Amino acid sequence: MRVFWFAGLLFLARWVHGNEYWNATELEAAYYGAGDGSPPLLVGLTLIQSAAAKGAVCLDGSLPGYHLHRGYGSGANSWVVNLEGGGWCNDIKSCVYRKRSHHGSSYFMEKQLQFTGILSDKPDENPDFYNWNRVKIRYCDGASFLGEGYNKAAGLYFRGQRIWLAAMEELMSNGMHYANQALLSGCSAGGLATIQHCDEFRALFPRNTKVKCLADAGMFLDVVDVAGGHTMRSFFGGVVSLQGAWRNLPRTCTSRMDATSCFFPQNVIDNIRTPLFLVNTAYDVWQLQQSLAPKTADPHDNWGGCKMNHANCNGYQLQFLLGFRNQMLSAVRGFSMSRKNGLFINSCFAHCQSERQDTWYANNSPQLGYKRIATDVGDWFFDRSKVNAVDCAYPCDNTCHHIVFRGRQ
Repeated sequence: MRVFWFAGLLFLARWVHGNEYWNATELEAAYYGAGDGSPPLLVGLTLIQSAAAKGAVCLDGSLPGYHLHRGYGSGANSWVVNLEGGGWCNDIKSCVYRKRSHHGSSYFMEKQLQFTGILSDKPDENPDFYNWNRVKIRYCDGASFLGEGYNKAAGLYFRGQRIWLAAMEELMSNGMHYANQALLSGCSAGGLATIQHCDEFRALFPRNTKVKCLADAGMFLDVVDVAGGHTMRSFFGGVVSLQGAWRNLPRTCTSRMDATSCFFPQNVIDNIRTPLFLVNTAYDVWQLQQSLAPKTADPHDNWGGCKMNHANCNGYQLQFLLGFRNQMLSAVRGFSMSRKNGLFINSCFAHCQSERQDTWYANNSPQLGYKRIATDVGDWFFDRSKVNAVDCAYPCDNTCHHIVFRGRQ
């Protein structure tokens, strides 16, 4: 039986053109919650006091932060480090807007966050990682923890890379230095950050420490939109140039391609040395709404109904989206051939599945080959089996938790 999740498009953060409301973090928050009625796990915010001296600050100059829930027992020396997602800003206007939100300033961050999915502390919700040290690093720079720059006129600090380094230093001093195994994870913009920082994370630890990375909904593709334009490439180009992210992109990519191309994970994943697992939907609703059919590419709103509810997509639109799925599979073909890597790509209209309890590990969670996402990730991390799970094309999967929007767009 298919599951549909409804969400009103009344979120706090805006994307490229200031008209389309979408924020993955707010969307996910609507579905967080313990399924068994037990009290939710709320974890307090810690600000990184040493960050100011390093210039490792949020867009507005405030201190960055994180939420840490300590592990115990067999997981006392194991760590899940989760990089928060939440879009990007590509010009002065959008970054000024962003710095007045929790994605640009710690003054607006929640003092507590609920930990679910891969961050849950319950074995029946998170069987392989429930008793690990679990950390969420807050995202307040707008360039996937990669920026380096400063705009004095607008008072904007582009210090994503410094935040990354300050956070890692803080966690290492808080016990992560002694980790015997560690997993870097993230969803959406945090998934892209996980890919870009994966080898840096590996380099923090001794060779005998088991280190891997999990990127959820981070495969943003460099593809044409419904008008034949390159909405996502143009947008990422603005992020890379404005925030100086080009300085921190992997040289294995920038030595052969332009910086904007190297912000796209498809041009980076084949050269990552650290084991990496990709969780992605082949019909990613964020990319459908903001990359493939944004209002700038669809001024007459021919795609409006399809973007709100996949059931409203006509034959031509489904064929176009099938083409997007095929490009997704083509982008990961070489990556999937390495035994060290893992893959879970399902044909759902969704976005971010590892941090939501209903899609990570629940009785009716999405499955491929009768295995839930959490099971496949655990099997891959602990080398219990090789995981290369790819779904058939929509609409064959009846375990999906499709996201259906309602309200104004």
